[in-house]
Amino acid sequence: MDALKQGADALFILLGGIMVLAMHAGFAFLELGTVRKKNQVNALVKILVDFSVSTIAYFIVGYGVAYGTHFFIGAEQLAQKNGYELVKFFFLLTFAAAIPAIISGGIAERARFWPQLIATAVIVGVVYPFFEGIAWNGHFGVQAWIESVTGASFHDFAGSVVVHAVGGWIALPAVVLLGARANRYRKDGAVSAHPPSNIPFLALGAWILCVGWFGFNVMSAQTLDKISGLVAVNSLMAMVGGTLAALIAGKNDPGFVHNGPLAGLVAVCAGSDLMHPLGALVVGLVAGLLFVQMFTLTQNRWKIDDVLGVWPLHGLCGTWGGIAAGLFGQKALGGLGGVSFGAQLIGTGLGVAWALLGGVVVYGVLKATLGIRLDQEEEYEGADLTIHKISATPDREVSW
Repeated sequence: MDALKQGADALFILLGGIMVLAMHAGFAFLELGTVRKKNQVNALVKILVDFSVSTIAYFIVGYGVAYGTHFFIGAEQLAQKNGYELVKFFFLLTFAAAIPAIISGGIAERARFWPQLIATAVIVGVVYPFFEGIAWNGHFGVQAWIESVTGASFHDFAGSVVVHAVGGWIALPAVVLLGARANRYRKDGAVSAHPPSNIPFLALGAWILCVGWFGFNVMSAQTLDKISGLVAVNSLMAMVGGTLAALIAGKNDPGFVHNGPLAGLVAVCAGSDLMHPLGALVVGLVAGLLFVQMFTLTQNRWKIDDVLGVWPLHGLCGTWGGIAAGLFGQKALGGLGGVSFGAQLIGTGLGVAWALLGGVVVYGVLKATLGIRLDQEEEYEGADLTIHKISATPDREVSW
């Protein structure tokens, strides 16, 4: 029976890893559909190459930083328990690689290619796994301290804070240090509209992300005996809540409608194993509203040119999700209990502070040394022709 359980657990978490890997196609098409046509190829290439760099960085450094283990042993040892430890790495890697995929959407259309790959390696190798180890592996006694103060440890079942808030809050200083796209904010105070270049691709990206998210959340149980249908239905309810809130608040705008479910799913990750489905619905509704309002505010009032709205979507909705787990996880609101609102505030605050610091340091150093932005002419030409020497839809054959 042990062999059967080991095999089943390995298959379970492998399928989860594959589903979250598929989400990276969602990131790619969401960005492709949002950016202007001259930057579509770059969106596709960035996500794939970022994932590849993330894999190497996390395998060699990051996984060890988070979990205090490594893979520099013989394959005979690695294959034990049906290779469960390896597929667990694969699953957690897909979470880690979501960080640069999130950042990519914020800095789109004007970021240099190679400096961003360096940032990816540092973030996935050190910055992200440092907090991952604190939240999910008890490093430095932080969780024990939170529990001693509040009566419960910080709870983040599937990464509202560890993955999404951290990614979004790292992206914020990156976006600010990079500066707005050329002519986005004109001298007369007007804002130049850059509508999505391809709504069908944007919608496809959103749908791929939504489907993959059920692997992201449900398979966070990591073993088959801990699987919970509650997680699946809570994810579903938050998804539809985010969609409907974004539909109404965004006045039928398809860009908002297709980001709404993502906002709800980001927010429900932390407490998806604890909440009542009606609580998850409320969490999703608040997240959808939060995204629409804050995206509009950052773009138009504060003039922060966050192209895909990754700070509102991942940073703020992830922060809301971490706090919401401390509310809707309580038995008084229909949850399973075992969480503390204070613990959620402390843990979420630590994640946000660490991500902001990491973003400022990584992108500040890169800006001061290598430079992180395309020059004016390169940006005008677009990242596709500048970096990749081809557009998404070449209108003529090129003779070599």
